[in-house]
Amino acid sequence: MEVRSDISGVFAAFYAQREKRPDDIFLRYRDNSWTWAEAASQAHALACSFQDLGIEKGDRVAITMPNWPEFVLTVIAAAELGAVVVPLNPAYSARDLQFVLRNTEAALVVTAERYAGVEYLELFESLFSELPGLQYLVTVGDEDLWYDDRIFQFEDLVSAGRGHALIPPDIDPADPFAILFTAGTSTKYKGVVQSHESLVWTAMATASGLGMTESDRTLCNVPLFNIFGLGVALLTAIVTGSGLVLQESFDVIKTLELIAAEKPTVLHGVPTMFVMLLRDPAIDTTDLSSLRAGLIAGAPVSPALAHEIRARIMPDLEIAYGLTETAPTVSMTSPKDGTERRSATVGRPLGGVEVHILDESEDPVPTGTQGEIAVRGFNLMSGYFRQPAATRDAMTAEGLFKTGDLGTLDDEGYLRIDGRKRDLIIRGGYSVHPREVEDHLRSLPAVADAAVVGIPNEVLGELVCACVVLIEGALVTEDEIRELCRPTLAEYKLPDVVHFVEELPRTATGSSRRAEISRRMRLELAARRDQEAD
Repeated sequence: MEVRSDISGVFAAFYAQREKRPDDIFLRYRDNSWTWAEAASQAHALACSFQDLGIEKGDRVAITMPNWPEFVLTVIAAAELGAVVVPLNPAYSARDLQFVLRNTEAALVVTAERYAGVEYLELFESLFSELPGLQYLVTVGDEDLWYDDRIFQFEDLVSAGRGHALIPPDIDPADPFAILFTAGTSTKYKGVVQSHESLVWTAMATASGLGMTESDRTLCNVPLFNIFGLGVALLTAIVTGSGLVLQESFDVIKTLELIAAEKPTVLHGVPTMFVMLLRDPAIDTTDLSSLRAGLIAGAPVSPALAHEIRARIMPDLEIAYGLTETAPTVSMTSPKDGTERRSATVGRPLGGVEVHILDESEDPVPTGTQGEIAVRGFNLMSGYFRQPAATRDAMTAEGLFKTGDLGTLDDEGYLRIDGRKRDLIIRGGYSVHPREVEDHLRSLPAVADAAVVGIPNEVLGELVCACVVLIEGALVTEDEIRELCRPTLAEYKLPDVVHFVEELPRTATGSSRRAEISRRMRLELAARRDQEAD
């Protein structure tokens, strides 16, 4: 697909806003603020220092820290320099970090010195000898680093770069801007390459769908290291010239305090975040009147939850569907949609994005028929980094990206998501979609959350196993859960096993970690067999 002539690079989009509104507040964190001009000045100085260190266009710059201002400034600096950003989850193990940094040959890492009990400075120092491509480490913290000329403090580089001239690179919108690694529910990481064009275009389309303008202010508590934080929260603020309030990481009470103090108008999140907000008593005494819009995505959204968020938190909550490979938005609902479609679908594709439903032979299915969702558009990734075979396998002969998700399109183009192909459970020859069972379980008054997986069984092939989180104070048994499901679900879809847990393991984007849930269910079943044997 050809590059859109009206789409700029990430830095050009940022600098255009800096020229329009230099003295407006762009960024807020705790008691500190940055105007567009101040953020541009600091990011430019950082870019100059990076260039002085030999970082060039196309070099990979990794970032691992929570939602701190230094994350945003590094993204802008990398954009100006033409470097490729590699956001890393601070929760990655040393093995994960080593894999990603070796895979991308990152030349420089900007990291928290320490965070959440992890000494990142020590961790990365130990990786220097293992990663010959890693040249420099830039830390956010207070430690004196005089002992190693490969390690710098963030503030020192900003100070050193002031007054320096940057040799401007020639950046094409089709150039890569970010490599985002998908951990998801699989143990095999894949680096998704997104271009300037794909990210800026998708941010513009998403912001338009939300009606965002320069008068908006987004509270960002979704992680900047994933596509939801980077592609939606940060870049929609940049392309619209609106403000961004950073929250280090999601916390219910802190979120409510920030909403009351900062008066944001936009709030995005995964369903779990909104459920936690709704169930905290403090929400009833918090002024939420500033909030008007936001996206909910990353996991299934029940109609009941959508209705409650619109009634109690913000009127223009829109349900979106997307992936890291689609920068991320594929489709989203609209305030103009009817009540049923606005709550029971993920809306219609963005203008400029094609969605097709395919059968096992990759042929289109009739309207309303379930199949695999396939996507093509300006939001699509350039490919998986240095994995040409994986990139080819993900595409059809017609250039459609196969999402691995099951869904249907109705006669007006509204998309419904039915779950992941690989999560399908075959019980006694019958197909069971985990999401259908999960949605019903979540609709039960006593249930706060649920995840359903298939566990191998000699007789039936697989058992339908449900991990269930009860609301506080609820008393319900496994048999009662099954009986509550019976009026709605077919007999073969009823959970064979119900295991009550305090919380579900989830990815940073809110998806259930099905491999971990399956492991726990296997342990639970083994424990039950042992009890029966005794």
